[in-house]
Amino acid sequence: MSIRTILFDLDGTLIDTNELIIASFTHTIEQYSDRTYEREEILDFIGPPLRESLYKVNPDKVEEMVETYREHNIENHNRYVKAYEGVVETIETLKDQGYKLGIVTTKMRNTVHMGLELTNLDGLFETVVTLDDVTNAKPHPEPIVKALNQLESQASEAMMVGDNTHDIEAGQNAGTKTAGVAWTVKGRKVLDDLNPDYMLDNMRDLLKITGG
Repeated sequence: MSIRTILFDLDGTLIDTNELIIASFTHTIEQYSDRTYEREEILDFIGPPLRESLYKVNPDKVEEMVETYREHNIENHNRYVKAYEGVVETIETLKDQGYKLGIVTTKMRNTVHMGLELTNLDGLFETVVTLDDVTNAKPHPEPIVKALNQLESQASEAMMVGDNTHDIEAGQNAGTKTAGVAWTVKGRKVLDDLNPDYMLDNMRDLLKITGG
């Protein structure tokens, strides 16, 4: 069966928020940890839900750390965030061709919309499933299943595109096709090891896969 529905992770896949996220983690950790974290350690925090990552830094101060992180993240958002090369035109093309498009992210809804508006992606997706909408975050299949239900789509005709192991595993757990993005900040080998169906060097590669 051909692909008619494409679901995307947001951060690190459609929009480049990596330096913003790293800066926000660094800012927060400096205040709440008794040691310095290397950049490589902070990279491991990208992908999972925020509370899960911050719990590893200081389990007693998670809520305070979330507040500190979010404040920094929102204040500095527009200075850092931009869409990856080829993303906006590819999404517009897929929408024009009648594909059902959705976002499945572990972010909270307000910062998701900030990112979409800033990068001119707002209004191109029929559904946006955020951390607020689910009980179980990726790699659990729940967020993908929810998005497919909202789009009235089947897993067999869908693809999940992402930059993180959570994205590929969630797609595999939900029964969709999967595509990794080679521009992942963690290095493409991390995704290659999970054997996604496709690996994109640029978002435009999606148009070759779909025949657009």
